[in-house]
Amino acid sequence: QVQLVESGGGLVQAGGSLRLDCAASGYSFSSYAVGWFRQAPGKEREFVAALSWSSSNADYADSVKGRFTISRDNAKNAVYLQMNSLKPEDTAVYYCAADYGYRGGYLPDAVEFAYWGQGTQVTVSS
Repeated sequence: QVQLVESGGGLVQAGGSLRLDCAASGYSFSSYAVGWFRQAPGKEREFVAALSWSSSNADYADSVKGRFTISRDNAKNAVYLQMNSLKPEDTAVYYCAADYGYRGGYLPDAVEFAYWGQGTQVTVSS
């Protein structure tokens, strides 16, 4: 049973930084691609960043490129999202996701990822 648990969300002022962590268990973590998505109130869940199983492909939404960095530590079964220069429009619930089939090189839709965490709230004040 695949389990993903996010942590690290919170309230931060615009221009600040946060790091989101995602702890994975129940599957062969190193064989799966990982991703971060977010959902703001009244909006659809949107892609933020993804990293292939080999870490050879990292993809980012245009809205976060240059500010956010996704990384993984296969020894710790962990995924991270370092978020810098945060803006009020980054406010959302952030979800960690995993999928075996995603190979990177394009910006995926949420439906392409099979496994999801419960989400963590990020609020950026102006």
